[in-house]
Amino acid sequence: MAGLSIWHVLIFAIVVILLFGTSKLKNLGKDVGGAVKDFKKSMKEEEQQASQTQAARTIDADVNVAENTLKH
Repeated sequence: MAGLSIWHVLIFAIVVILLFGTSKLKNLGKDVGGAVKDFKKSMKEEEQQASQTQAARTIDADVNVAENTLKH
């Protein structure tokens, strides 16, 4: 049988727990979760900043068109 069976995964999990201990694995899980949360937060902030920049450019372009129309 090719691939991993449930027994292979179970034995691997037991070995990892014995090597690192549950407290280290718990801390690792917290660290990874925090990193993912920070990454999502920074992506959301970047998207908001990009949309604000695009809105400002649109307003500037509208103002320039209005000024050029009034000049002529």
